[in-house]
Parts: sequence; structure tokens; C-alpha cells
Amino acid sequence: MNALRRRLQPGLEPEPLVGPGPRPALRAATGLRAATGWLLDLAFPARCAGCGREGAALCQACVPALVVRAGLPGGTPIGLPSETPAPLLQLEWCAPFSGPARRAIHALKYDGEQRLARPLGRAVARRWQAAGAGGDLLVPVPVHADRARERGFDHARLIAEVTAAELDLPLAAILIRARATAAQFRLDHTERAANVRGAFAIDPGALRRRSVAGRWIVLVDDVVTTGATLAACAGELLAAGAAGVSAVTVARER
Repeated sequence: MNALRRRLQPGLEPEPLVGPGPRPALRAATGLRAATGWLLDLAFPARCAGCGREGAALCQACVPALVVRAGLPGGTPIGLPSETPAPLLQLEWCAPFSGPARRAIHALKYDGEQRLARPLGRAVARRWQAAGAGGDLLVPVPVHADRARERGFDHARLIAEVTAAELDLPLAAILIRARATAAQFRLDHTERAANVRGAFAIDPGALRRRSVAGRWIVLVDDVVTTGATLAACAGELLAAGAAGVSAVTVARER
């Protein structure tokens, strides 16, 4: 059933956006999803990842669990040993990696419930706006190509597409995962940094279409633990000429 859901799943239904409308490429993608979304809902009625209630991928009662930090000002301590891992300029997250937030992320990644990208991406956009942060280009943290083929999608890119539309910012998938890595949650803090060292690279073709020189990049991912993955991505982007790199994630795992 999950495999069939991945084939049918068009992504996210259109949603009222914050600020100006989405850019043309995102607008076209949203239109395609609207045209085919009814088929998914007909074949697989959504059930809330947080509580199991039928009707929405994440019900209104569970959505607040994604935005528990929405009202905090930017720069609020985030609980990492060094707060913001170098070379990141900023790091923000929306909610602890527990309860509905954890279940929603797992349902998106492992069950193929792509409709969850909408509430997750909107939560990320809300946190980034509340923090008063800037940036002029969003870049999703990529999964390895083999994992993307296995799942049929890249979960961070789906989340980032929603966030980009909400913030009216361009999105560029210019990073690639050059080699497969072990799951970070199985490693200690020292091992995590070594695990992702050299694991990311800039896609030359994507870079020709969207230069990062002089741009303030905002990385988007699902979960941050030590920040090692985000820091590794930031290093590659800075080496490619980015003026600075910040990051925002759905959840923070302690």
C-alpha cells in the first residue's frame, strides 16, 4: 500500500500562502498537485499522523505540537552544546522531536505520506518568520540518490518546497549527497561529524542554473541533533561562494 501511495501521491494541495504568491515554478507544481490531489484522497483518506483521527494528514488538534517555538524570538538558546554549530550563522527549529512532530516526520519519511509536507513546511516557514531571520535562497538537505529512488521522493525537498512558497523565496536543490552515510541517530557526537565529513557536494549542473555566489542560503531539513549534517552542508555552500548559511528544521532531537 505504501508503494502505491508513493506512486499516486502528487504532493500537497494548495494552501493560502503567507505574503505574495509563490514563484512561477512553485505555482506550476502547486497547480499540478491540486489537479491530482483528489485521486489520492479518494484512494487513501488521510489519517492524522499525530492521533490517528481520519480527515487530515495532521489534524488541527495536533498541529500546535509543530509550532511550540513559533512565538520565541530569534536567538533563543536551542540546546546544542555550542548553540550554533560553525560555520552556520543561525539555526532555528520548530518543535522537540517527540509526540506528533516525531510521528509526522516518520510518517512522511517511512510511510510515504507526502501530504504531511504541507503542515511541516508551513511550521518551518512560521518559525523562520517569527525569528526575524532573512536569507534569499532555500536549499534542502539532500538524501542519497539511492534512498530517494527507494522512497520515491526526497522528504526535505518536499518540506522545503512548501516553506519556499510560504516565504516567497526561491528554492534550489544544488546539494547532493556524494556518498551514503550511516544513520546519525546510531552514532555519538564525535562519530556524527566524521560520518558526514565529505558526504555532500555541489551539483555542478544545478550550480550553473542557480549561482550561490554572494547569496544568503537557508538550509531546510527535518531534524537536527548535533548540527553536524547542517554544518557539513554549510561548508560546501560557503566554498561555492555563498555569503552566509543559516538553517531551519522541523524538529530538534536531544
